[in-house]
Amino acid sequence: MTPEELSAAITACLQDAVDASDFAVEMPREVRVERPKSREHGDWATNVAMQLGKKAGMNPRQFAEILSARLAKIDGVAKVDIAGPGFLNITLDAAAAGSLAQTIVETGDRYGTGEEYAGTKINLEFVSANPTGPIHLGGTRWAALGDSLARILQAQGADVTREYYFNDHGNQIDRFARSLLASAKGEPAPEDGYGGDYIADIANAVLAQNPDALSAADPQEEFRSRGVELMFTAIKKSLHEFGVDFDVYFHENALFEDGAVDALLEQLKTSGSLYFDDGAWWLKSTDFGDDKDRVVIKSDGHAAYIAGDIAYFKNKRDRGFELCIYMLGADHHGYVARLKAAAAAMGDSADRVEVLIGQMVNLVKDGKPVRMSKRAGTVVTMEDLVDAVGVDAARYALTRSHADSNIDVDLDLLTKRSNENPVFYVQYAHARTCAVARNAVAAGVDRSAFDASLLDHATENELLAYLGAYPSVVATAAKLREPHRVARHLEVIAGAYHRWYDSCRVTPLGDGEVTDLNRTRLWLNDATTQVLANGLGLLGVSAPERM
Repeated sequence: MTPEELSAAITACLQDAVDASDFAVEMPREVRVERPKSREHGDWATNVAMQLGKKAGMNPRQFAEILSARLAKIDGVAKVDIAGPGFLNITLDAAAAGSLAQTIVETGDRYGTGEEYAGTKINLEFVSANPTGPIHLGGTRWAALGDSLARILQAQGADVTREYYFNDHGNQIDRFARSLLASAKGEPAPEDGYGGDYIADIANAVLAQNPDALSAADPQEEFRSRGVELMFTAIKKSLHEFGVDFDVYFHENALFEDGAVDALLEQLKTSGSLYFDDGAWWLKSTDFGDDKDRVVIKSDGHAAYIAGDIAYFKNKRDRGFELCIYMLGADHHGYVARLKAAAAAMGDSADRVEVLIGQMVNLVKDGKPVRMSKRAGTVVTMEDLVDAVGVDAARYALTRSHADSNIDVDLDLLTKRSNENPVFYVQYAHARTCAVARNAVAAGVDRSAFDASLLDHATENELLAYLGAYPSVVATAAKLREPHRVARHLEVIAGAYHRWYDSCRVTPLGDGEVTDLNRTRLWLNDATTQVLANGLGLLGVSAPERM
């Protein structure tokens, strides 16, 4: 019995109780079941009696007593206990619990998927690093988290567009162009410019494309246009090699070139969304938690930076996106209120905007921080991390912690082939399940029989419970935008599998006879293979069959 099946059974019991006039209450959309904190309290728990008891005009515990009597009659339920003010703890019989193994194998890569966001068009913008240098560690973290979040949302039915906002408008691009030009001339980088070997590499590449670039009518523009294109090509190549590809690369410059910003500003002046003061037009961003209102049109008549943000949001909504998620760096906290205010300025709901803030990543080797890269000059890049530990370890390490927490990435730990290394621990569990399956074939064990009641060992109960919780973990990760929940749960499953492996054999000893217990355990082994592969796939990490 899966958690979804148990939830549906509880819902049916509620409806039967209402039909029998045991109580009167509006039926919930869904009954949530969760794993109890202690296995001694049963396989699953629900607080539905506490949610509905008072609405039914009775004590939640009294409500629970009525419902528990009906739950106890469900096929596969061995026992129902009432705890505290009205928690219902449910214990399944071995056959009902064990049947999950067969369900998982038969469901395959669809196990853990849902329909919560079916039909919802989501624009997920992440990385969006300026094309003025290689992607640094912060951008690398967003690449891993953003792509994983996209996969998780898609697993819940969402229509997700991965979007990269290509910032090719503004002072940073000018500084980049001046830095390239100075390098081509053999001069030191400008005081506010960019350093690092990559500047010389790109300047030389521009000269290779156009040997006359230095004598062009506007040399800086020549280095700007060609240099930005070369840098962005390198960024896209790095991302692709990291397993991250975008559906849309949106050029900021397009908002200004096609007059979208100017047209929008004229519209906003008459909409009541802005107010005029001290010669400038202001957005009421303090209404959404900003520390001050923001200038949208400066006193000289030119658009402020936030004008582009408003036009960009409008562009996304015009493309049909119902939810716009922005993943921004630690120094962008102020953008939460500004982007919500931008939505409101368009007469839209601020809830159409979500902003996720990511914190810093520190690289550690030999117990000391790694602070700079020769190629980038002042920062550690995506390539530095991947060269040190590989794509799988890098993606997993950057995804397994909450986005809004600072993390230390230990290079020494991530190259260890031991249980201390979390990505190795999970991948090794998957490889071990594959080895068990290969050994089973050699021993003549197949899946020609399945008797769920035979899966009654304590480690089997534990493993089944964690496998059963996987779909709700994925659903919660999508709802809270927290991919790390999937990674952490995979580690829990891996631990439960290793304990089961140590206690229960799939293949018989020596020349022992193959029994239905061996065949049934192979189903459980293969169910674990499937869940680990599904979860690693959501993180963009490979599931090796041999290690």
